[in-house]
Amino acid sequence: MRTLLPEPRPDGRQSETARAVQRGVLRHLALAGMAGLPEFSLVTGRRADILAVGAKGEITIIEIKSSVADFRADFKWPEYRAFCDRLMFAVPLDFPLEILPDDTGLLVADAFGAECLRPAPLHALPAATRRTLTLRFARAAATRLAVLYDPDLLRAEL
Repeated sequence: MRTLLPEPRPDGRQSETARAVQRGVLRHLALAGMAGLPEFSLVTGRRADILAVGAKGEITIIEIKSSVADFRADFKWPEYRAFCDRLMFAVPLDFPLEILPDDTGLLVADAFGAECLRPAPLHALPAATRRTLTLRFARAAATRLAVLYDPDLLRAEL
């Protein structure tokens, strides 16, 4: 029997467009056999919009851009390369694709799914970095799941 969990509440940082792209990308990743975790905190204090882990342990960061203004105001995304094997942008269907860098992957998405228009080039992570990220990913995912079952865990010291 399948257990239904409550959906996470929006944290107020994302626009409706960004949330729709996020949902579509997470669906796309699941269909591709990857586990995606939104709003993943890196050791630098930056937050990746989505960090995904594939079946063989490959790590992909997907940076969501909901508008041209959002893209032009963001200078942090190059820092994400140190924390992933592949870096991708995910944008809504009406986004002008020509302004995005050619050396990243590209997904176009809406709330129902996403399509990969350009695969991301591989920049293999060092083994120690991969191990650290994979462990942090597992702990973050397990903690988020546990909080869905017991919201009081938010107040507990973990």
